[in-house]
This record gives sequence, structure tokens and C-alpha cells, in this order.
Amino acid sequence: MVSLVTLLLGGPASAQQRNLGPPTGKVSIRQLQVAFIGSGAIGGGALTYRGKSYGITVGGLGVGGIGASRLQATGTVYGLTQREDFTGAYVQLREGWAVGDQGRGRLWLRNSNGVTLRLVTRRQGLQLSLGADGVLIGWK
Repeated sequence: MVSLVTLLLGGPASAQQRNLGPPTGKVSIRQLQVAFIGSGAIGGGALTYRGKSYGITVGGLGVGGIGASRLQATGTVYGLTQREDFTGAYVQLREGWAVGDQGRGRLWLRNSNGVTLRLVTRRQGLQLSLGADGVLIGWK
């Protein structure tokens, strides 16, 4: 767990400096997030892997934050060697903010199969967030 926290909270090092290897896919996520000490989120998106697009569902519960926002995230997938390894539970550490339509942030997610998502987020709403979440990704 300590190495996971180091991976997720480390400075602005590139993915290759984090020993993630080359990108193996792309992901886009749309989510509605609500937080008041605890937080919850539900949404969906798509994984692009080996030239094909796959619909995904995204949900989660966590701690930290206050407010409500819509989140759009796009990013890079690392460590994906077979499509089946993408789904499952991810640990997420997040930082970001939202006021109106100006919110931005970034997310790092990693599952037990070694798949890592590096996401850049854009939020709309009113929310301050800093905490850790469990995220469950499945197929549509």
C-alpha cells in the first residue's frame, strides 16, 4: 500500500519515470460526484484498447470533500496486457476543485492487475475534494 500511495502522490513525474512502461490504451469517463465528508460517484465512459472501443461503467464510494459536481476525465492506460484485466476495483487518490465550469484536477487509479489510469479531469459544479476512494469499473 505504501508503494501505491507513493505512485499516486509522487511529484509531477512522467509515466515512464514512474516505471509504468508505454501507454497501452486510452480511457474517457463521465461521472456525477456528490460529497459531504463521505463521497459517492456514478457514471460511465469508454476504453480504447488495440483499436477497439469498449463501453464501461464507473462507480465508487470514498471519503473527503464537500459539494457536488460533474466530472469528465480523459487519460492514458498503462499495464493493460489483456482486456479482461481492465475491470475491477481501483484505488483512487484525487485532488481538484470545482466552482461553476472552471474546475480541474487529476486522478491516478490502479487495480490489483497492475493496470494504471492517469487521468486529467474537468469538473462543473461546486465541490472541493481531497481524499481517497474505491472505484469499481465494469463493462456496459
